[in-house]
Amino acid sequence: MLITIAIIIDLLIILFSLKYAWWYPKANMKKTRIMMYHMISDQLTKGKKSGLRVSPEMFEKQLKYFKENGWKFIKMSELKNHENENKVVAITFDDGYLDNYSQALPLLKKYGACATLYLVIDRHQNDWSVKKNPKHNTGVLADEEKLSDNHIKEMLDSGIFELGGHTITHPYLPNTSIEDKKYEMIECKNILETTFNTKVSSFAYPFGIYNAEDVEIIETSNYESAVTTDEGVANTNTPYELKRIKASGKDNFFAFKLRVQKGFRGFI
Repeated sequence: MLITIAIIIDLLIILFSLKYAWWYPKANMKKTRIMMYHMISDQLTKGKKSGLRVSPEMFEKQLKYFKENGWKFIKMSELKNHENENKVVAITFDDGYLDNYSQALPLLKKYGACATLYLVIDRHQNDWSVKKNPKHNTGVLADEEKLSDNHIKEMLDSGIFELGGHTITHPYLPNTSIEDKKYEMIECKNILETTFNTKVSSFAYPFGIYNAEDVEIIETSNYESAVTTDEGVANTNTPYELKRIKASGKDNFFAFKLRVQKGFRGFI
């Protein structure tokens, strides 16, 4: 009986260690942490818990952590200006959800933070998750309220947000022709700059899925950087394949801190 209990305890310790990798060394603190968020929203009452939804309470706790521990907030357009500086963090949001205005903006202002919003042009009633996986046909994403142009203008006028490109329709790039890729990836920059009278210098690959062809399109355009969903700290030597740290609504605060310190949470 005691042997069985000891084995169970050992297994739990191993699982905990693999899940959180608490023993893994910290990543270089002079490497910028690019945080990836989507929604600042409570979990839905029905359905599975979504990693895309970080609660307002948790988001505030995370901003407070950065502020109280001496991290410097930057926008993605400022990335080159802070290379090899200690404790630099860039907050990024993908897609363009209404809660980025209603929930994130006031909290960013409260903590003296700033952010880059990677905005989809045709975002309203668009369930782009189906393009990647037809089984994702619940309609939840299409029904999620998105930012209006007036919201975005107010966010930009605050000086807290800047815009980044995230394509026109959020396509699944592996199923997209080279001509359509170029249109989606480059024209979205032109549309954003014209619509909001602002400069757009950074891009986010839809779903974080891309190949060498996609990198070349961005690299030979007027973008200065591009972010992926690959986990880790930023390496400015590869400015068009920048890693980000996932801010997941499934994580507790301990897991969040591990991600910031190491660039990832664990191995399982």
